[in-house]
Amino acid sequence: MAKNKSEETPLMQQHKAIKEKYPDAILLFRVGDFYETFNEDAIIAAQVLGIVLTKRANGSASYVDLAGFPHHALDTYLHKLVKAGHRVAVCDQLEDPKEAKGIVKRGVTEMVTPGVAINDKLLENASNNFLAAVHFGGDVTGVSFLDISTGEFYVAQGNIEYIDKLLQSFKPAEVVFAKQQQKNFRATFGTRFYTYTMEEWIFTNTYAEEILLKHFATHSLKGFGVEGLTAAIIAAGATLHYLKDTEHPHLQHIAAMQRIDQDDFLWMDRFTVRNLEILNSSVENGHTLLKVLDNTVCPMGARLLKRWLVFPLRDIHLINERLDTVAFFIRETDLAHALRSHLKQAGDLERLVSKIPLRKINPREVLQFARSLQQVQAIQQLLNNTSNEYLSQLNGKLDPCATIMDRILQEIVENPPALVNKGGIIQEGINAELDDLRRIANSGKEYLLQIQQKESEATGIPSLKIAFNNVFGYYLEVTNTHKSKVPAAWIRKQTLANAERYITPELKEYEEKITGAEEKIQSLEIRLFDELLQALQQYIQPAQLNAQLLGRVDCLLCFAYNAVQYKYRRPNITDSYQLEIKDGRHPVIERGLPAGEAYVANDMLLDKTQQQIIILTGPNMSGKSALLRQTALITLMAHMGSFVPASSAEIGLTDKIFTRVGASDNLSGGESTFMVEMNETASIINSITPRSLVILDEIGRGTSTYDGISIAWSIVEYLHDMTPHKPKTLFATHYHELNELENKLDRVKNFHITNKESGNKVIFLRKLAPGGSRHSFGIHVAKMAGMPPQLLQRANEVLAQLEEKHIEAPLQKNVKNLTVPTTKLQLNIFDAHSDTFKEMRDMLESVDINRLTPVEALLKLSEIKSILK
Repeated sequence: MAKNKSEETPLMQQHKAIKEKYPDAILLFRVGDFYETFNEDAIIAAQVLGIVLTKRANGSASYVDLAGFPHHALDTYLHKLVKAGHRVAVCDQLEDPKEAKGIVKRGVTEMVTPGVAINDKLLENASNNFLAAVHFGGDVTGVSFLDISTGEFYVAQGNIEYIDKLLQSFKPAEVVFAKQQQKNFRATFGTRFYTYTMEEWIFTNTYAEEILLKHFATHSLKGFGVEGLTAAIIAAGATLHYLKDTEHPHLQHIAAMQRIDQDDFLWMDRFTVRNLEILNSSVENGHTLLKVLDNTVCPMGARLLKRWLVFPLRDIHLINERLDTVAFFIRETDLAHALRSHLKQAGDLERLVSKIPLRKINPREVLQFARSLQQVQAIQQLLNNTSNEYLSQLNGKLDPCATIMDRILQEIVENPPALVNKGGIIQEGINAELDDLRRIANSGKEYLLQIQQKESEATGIPSLKIAFNNVFGYYLEVTNTHKSKVPAAWIRKQTLANAERYITPELKEYEEKITGAEEKIQSLEIRLFDELLQALQQYIQPAQLNAQLLGRVDCLLCFAYNAVQYKYRRPNITDSYQLEIKDGRHPVIERGLPAGEAYVANDMLLDKTQQQIIILTGPNMSGKSALLRQTALITLMAHMGSFVPASSAEIGLTDKIFTRVGASDNLSGGESTFMVEMNETASIINSITPRSLVILDEIGRGTSTYDGISIAWSIVEYLHDMTPHKPKTLFATHYHELNELENKLDRVKNFHITNKESGNKVIFLRKLAPGGSRHSFGIHVAKMAGMPPQLLQRANEVLAQLEEKHIEAPLQKNVKNLTVPTTKLQLNIFDAHSDTFKEMRDMLESVDINRLTPVEALLKLSEIKSILK
């Protein structure tokens, strides 16, 4: 039965009114010393937090579900709720209950969602916590990324593929978009993200520009380099609106927007970022490039390194600027060591700054802020007169903010409490009134003892004592035995069975001083701390810049450390189209090798004139995929400005790295292994440029042998002859028929990974050598995997028959129970004189792959299949 408003208690009426404003959030409702949740919120809170669910009366004849926790445990429980994917509205008491007339005034002071978090327990030091907004603008999609905990704000726009790559690279904790785009968003980006939808009117250009101009207090957006990027501007405006909606009015630390321009960075689509295991491993707790390279020592550096990894540079000057600085640090070991030591002590300056405008910074953090500025000052002194041009320019931008740093160190005590209301924050000598109050409070007991001793001696009452109660304050207590000795000037206040209580003018006068001293001290300390926070506001931007610059120094020091520790060498970035690596190693695999085992290094040469495409064959588990990946990773590391795991590397400037590695179904999207494979490969074919590096591993494996070989063969031909770009390509395959391409195409070369057979064992030598391989040793790998001996013996029998007949004639009758067709299992379709092959080849040559849709590609494959039949 529905409850009448009159039946509800005033408290529940207040709760209901506030809850109606935040229907999709769990409302933490402050009642005294507890945060309470009611009704549906209480049921969720009890389940997620493991707290007791109870019931309480709500008016005349109704009850509500209730679950709560102590207010001082807010950080712990808030963390659990948000991590569980819930939006949380924190409703606080807005006035002192002692002074309230009627019910205490309450209101939501903070809204916390996965993408809007500043609490340390909700954040990871080494990772940003981005809120993203996506605007679908027809042909162009806009996106923005904002981390409220650091103040970083990025915008971009482009096609869906570009936005998808950005979303994977930034890994936002939450994505917001228009309600009407829910189906579109899920169809485009899947269900990988925590999402929230907003009204359509928010995603308009007029509103977006209005809210952005108001926030930045500018007349136009030209200064941010986003003029004309309508879709990106709309996404940015939606982000700021969301912050406004979630009770975040103080955003002075968000002082700029940065445009992400695709042309500034080496492009890697989301498949490449995944396949190269840059940020995430395909196995649980596996190593990644990030994990291997991250030897940063401060949080700003750790977060920046992650961004450098997914956005490598394309400007040779900027790359060499980093490489020169890394080389400088390797030479100047004492300087590098000293800088790392100061960076370790700098703490998370970037996130400390962001707490200032939000008024979420506590006394302990304010002191750490000052100590971080001390490290900035020390680093600036170390870099004075440096011979490195990049560091010299960077050093000129550092600002220790000496005035506020000195003020904090003078005003805040050495070991302040974390909470302002705990008191004991401000040092002595800062405020005369505060010092007087502290003397009164601290010397009160001593002074009272002096009064007690003085009056005891004057009256001859040995048992005289001073005490306090809330009725009449401090008093002198005299037992009935000695009450005849009480002076006439004392004023009797209370008679007890065995004693009398008195006050004196002197005691009353002192009581007025000491009563409330602690409250006055607390109030005064809070006021002085607020004044300090107000003074800090004007140092937000210079302190943010300091944090960004420290992050850069940390990353470059990290590169220098890695180069020395792991024997990396400086790559030579050129304007040529050649990639030449001597003694290259896989940076991740070599770090995971058992102690004492050396990584087998390999050379690699790719260019546009002699060796554009390498067909790589070799046994299973021999190291083909590792060689492919290490080539891409070395190229990537060089463009980051890092030294690389090789004895030398000449790397022509690369604008895109594409990889198609492994096979995986997209079952939720209704796509087979082969469809996923073709989608990814088509994306590569349609996006290549003359400076692209293409890594293809086992293309065509997801379909029948005939189809697979046909597709693989035609892809190689296309990359060689049918596109003017001639991209550098590594193509690993088990289709040994592709080795014939070396004789047909000038710039295709065959290589294989070597092995040695010893008895019935195969030893993988993991060394690259010219020439193709004809054996995959699949049965040997099956044996290593633990297949039963009878199964392996049978497999060898079948293999012998197939090899003997070259799979062109029917198998011998003694090969029994074989369920596969026994005629023409593996037709040699690449005989140049075959009419079948000629017809198929003519068909493939007539296809314009750049205009071919996935459906049309499948239809063509069906035609080819019918020809072969």
